[in-house]
Amino acid sequence: MTGEQTGSGGARSSSRAELARLRRRCQAKLDSLGLDLPVPFTAEAFCQGLGVCLGRLIMLCPVDTRTGPCGLWVATASTHYFFYERATSSLHKEQIVGHEAGHAVFEHAPADVLDGDELAGLLDLDVQLIRQMLGRATYSRQEEREAEVFGTFVLERAVHAPPPARPWARPEDAAVLERVRSALGSPADIPDG
Repeated sequence: MTGEQTGSGGARSSSRAELARLRRRCQAKLDSLGLDLPVPFTAEAFCQGLGVCLGRLIMLCPVDTRTGPCGLWVATASTHYFFYERATSSLHKEQIVGHEAGHAVFEHAPADVLDGDELAGLLDLDVQLIRQMLGRATYSRQEEREAEVFGTFVLERAVHAPPPARPWARPEDAAVLERVRSALGSPADIPDG
């Protein structure tokens, strides 16, 4: 049984209060950056704007992680590299990138040394380069929560492009849809297909 499942509800309330504080901290950080989220939101446009705010280029690097992490942040003197799983949905990619951005904007410090051979193989990079650039594999539990909440916070505020309208295959389908729209009284609220 975890602390969040206690009968008193105290741990649950404490956890909610902590999450609320963390969300306020993420809002303050986003506000302090002066970053306007792109409309429509894409990971690429977000990183371009974030890079300007942070004064560093941000490179998005898709990788086939197989069994490794979903994402990874590598920082050099001039560039932030956000690695993400290539074989994932656009939304999951945006969450991973938002999470890695959270580590970057909060300037999280390294924790544990990573096995350079394993990471180099995973990312198809030179082992020496990995050892020079990266000295961590994990963050504290608090840093991981902070990065995850930041990524989620950004996506909650993002405006995504609506899916493209699909033309009806037959003109009679369009006529039926128009009659339904008229009957419901809100034609603008019903999608075209």
